Amino acid sequence: MNGLLVGRAAELARLARVLESAAEGTAGVSLVGGDAGIGKTRLVAELVAEARSSGFNVLVGQCAELGDTLPYLPLADALRGAEPAIREAATAHPLLGQLLPGMESAPSAGLTQQRLFGSLLGLLNEVQPVLFVIEDLHWADRSTRDLLVFLSRMVQTERVCVVGTYRTDDLHRRHPLRSVLAELKRLPSVTHVELGPLDSGEMSDYVATLGALDAQELGVIVTRADGNPFYAEELFAALAEGDSLPDGLASLLMSRVEVLSEPGQRVLRAAAVAGRRVEDELLREVSGLPLTDFEEAVREIVSRGLLRVDGYGYTFRHALLQEAVYTDLLPGERTRLHAAFASLLTSPAELAHHYLAGHDLAGALRASAEAGRLAERLGAPAEAHRHYDRALGLWDRVAEAETLAGEGRAALAFRSAVMAADSGDNHRAVQQLRAMPPTSEVSERLAYYLIELDDQPRAVAAAERAVEAADDQATLARALSTLARTITWSTRHTEAPVIARRAIETARACGARDAEVGALLILAIHAEHEGDMDKAHSLVESATAEGSGQLAMDLRARFHHGRIHYEQGLLAEAAEMADEGIRIAIDAGLKWSTYGTDLRFLRFLIHYVAGEWDEAESMAAGFGARVGTLPEATLSSFALFIEVARGAPAVDDRLNWLRIFWSDLLVVYMSRGQAAEHALWRGDPATALEHVRAALDSLDPGDPGALRVVAVGLWALADLGRADGADDLRHLARFAVESGPMGERGPMGPEGQAWALRVEAEWHRAHGRLDVDLWRQVVAAFDFGFVYEVARARWRLAEALLAAGDRTGAQYEWDLARSAAQKLRAVPLETALDEFGRRARFAASHGDGGLTARELEVLKLVAEGLTNREIAERLFIAQKTVSVHVSNILGKLEVATRTQAAAAGRDRGLL
Repeated sequence: MNGLLVGRAAELARLARVLESAAEGTAGVSLVGGDAGIGKTRLVAELVAEARSSGFNVLVGQCAELGDTLPYLPLADALRGAEPAIREAATAHPLLGQLLPGMESAPSAGLTQQRLFGSLLGLLNEVQPVLFVIEDLHWADRSTRDLLVFLSRMVQTERVCVVGTYRTDDLHRRHPLRSVLAELKRLPSVTHVELGPLDSGEMSDYVATLGALDAQELGVIVTRADGNPFYAEELFAALAEGDSLPDGLASLLMSRVEVLSEPGQRVLRAAAVAGRRVEDELLREVSGLPLTDFEEAVREIVSRGLLRVDGYGYTFRHALLQEAVYTDLLPGERTRLHAAFASLLTSPAELAHHYLAGHDLAGALRASAEAGRLAERLGAPAEAHRHYDRALGLWDRVAEAETLAGEGRAALAFRSAVMAADSGDNHRAVQQLRAMPPTSEVSERLAYYLIELDDQPRAVAAAERAVEAADDQATLARALSTLARTITWSTRHTEAPVIARRAIETARACGARDAEVGALLILAIHAEHEGDMDKAHSLVESATAEGSGQLAMDLRARFHHGRIHYEQGLLAEAAEMADEGIRIAIDAGLKWSTYGTDLRFLRFLIHYVAGEWDEAESMAAGFGARVGTLPEATLSSFALFIEVARGAPAVDDRLNWLRIFWSDLLVVYMSRGQAAEHALWRGDPATALEHVRAALDSLDPGDPGALRVVAVGLWALADLGRADGADDLRHLARFAVESGPMGERGPMGPEGQAWALRVEAEWHRAHGRLDVDLWRQVVAAFDFGFVYEVARARWRLAEALLAAGDRTGAQYEWDLARSAAQKLRAVPLETALDEFGRRARFAASHGDGGLTARELEVLKLVAEGLTNREIAERLFIAQKTVSVHVSNILGKLEVATRTQAAAAGRDRGLL
């Protein structure tokens, strides 16, 4: 690689901008594509140098052409080559530490891949700012591709820059990287840089940096290189050595090899079989040369620039050279060299690769089975599944396969199916399990995956087969627990408690704690539905008393424990349990797992209801708006609660990103329900009603989630001055109260009861009636701790009291509502209250000078000495708007200057 970078200033500038943004706290990803030899590595090397000079920690990892054989190879490579401080920080995360040499594999407690991803995110946070480079993504294993997608979506406000390079000429139509690139390129955080050929002028400048040439030689190289720097370097080297210039790159590369001595060619051929990089001792053993001859041969190869010294081994100067040498090998020669490497290696994944290439099928089966087990421990389920499938594919072609694999065919096939499910391919898992003998274990997992796929009838049938086929207590306990789960939300739900109790009894007799916890949670859900909350709490406390040995189950138990507290309006207890679950999730690297996400949303909701809105807003900042997957869209929908209520400018952008996910029922319910409120605050009740109808269409009949949306719909009708449709909306709400999701009336927590009352009050408002007593009941019902909804109900109560002629009572409720809105910084509500107060000619009774929540924000920034432009940037509003706010502040505080306003604010306790 030449020391000068020519013709890539624009591309480098684009990468540098991503790096600068990362330094300022906006994470970014860059994908650098181009043909082999076009200069991707050279460009990234320049960026690495710039990053180091800017104080970045740098991690560089390389994928190998072994592909899916070695999971997380570039991550392991990056950690091994990192600075000592980063390696030490990595060892504090067991799942990352196991990728380092000499470290033991961490014991599995489930969700290993998610934990590893979470651990890496934690490490990057600890060592930021950091540049993480992954070279040659076209060779990446499935888990590395998943890791790249995860980082591209999850890093947003961290000082992290991720760069990946790949060959465009290697991406055939079905290449697995193609779909990943298509997905990532849609994200605004991803910058795509495509390197094309250098033009003739740039190529001339580049070749001139390589050494002295006459005009004819320069012209030949520029013409033949076709804009490819690596090809130009090889042409230059061939001319410099006095060789003729053959046609084609492969022939040119081999002409460089053929000038080596016979020992030199022998060593280089062995190195090509090893791959892009090979250790010195291993290469010497395979070459079969005496030490002196081997060292002389390597010295010759290195001096000609074909291999480079890399630590305690050697790396091909370019992957194209390694490929050319490997392709030139004779079939028998290639087989013998692979066999030689297989006799010396210990890594199961590499052994499997070399055994298979060396046609040693027995060795390939044995190594593949062991490689699968290792990948499983490393948290690489896709690779584990691939290794197991390879071993199964060889099963009938070798003798004594069971002895070689270390377990029977059925056990290996079962492992393969479970790994397929763990990698997100439930359909593949179901397909494999259906092809297996229907043992209890097979049928239980089949039922579990089918219920995940919403195929309840087949799930129930599989679970029943699992119970019938169980031949030991632990297997029976798990089958019973899964059967109880499959029928809980079906017409057979009344059978579930009986089955769950039998599962618990069986599990306790044999120590199957995971089955016991699952069954306890099913019983708790049924106790909750029956209104026996003491029993529900007792059951969930039993489920969380000790670990189940499965992290997913432990997180699920804590989520339900916190959720049940929340549903009862016991916010402090719910917060305590949610915090405990979140700590477990973070410590295990499972912050972004299903229940890790659910626990964080529950904690967010508790903050929101309790009026802890700064904390809620801080959590919502981590729910990215730039969504590309359904889980991200669901999480983004949650953030709308606080953003709509505070009138945040980001609402419209977040809703725009969510539109493409409005085919999902939960996203529709959450986001369009909030979009309706957003439209109402903007004075557009007609649009609000459209959102309400869409949100209600996403719900099953009797779903209590309809109550809140119906209340918003009736609010919209009242603002439109219409009553048509009000009766239909109220009927939906009453049906949810009286029938519930399973067709029978169940218990309803304080929030549900409050929304049911709010529906009745809004129904009267839509008919032009302001019912004072009913609005008082709404206030009292939300007063279990829902600060915002109490304030909104007081607003309507104040209107009703004023209409009834009770001006004093109306002013009192208005004052309380306005005070709460200001503390919450609920700008839309405060604006509505101010408008109502002006119409009613209420006087502010608090010592806030009559400042709105936004004006208080501006006053605080004025007191910090910020200019209008700086305030506008801080609050994401127009500079002209800031000027209006400042003028209002001066008038309301009866002062003439910004300095006097700051002093008055301090005197009145506003700052």
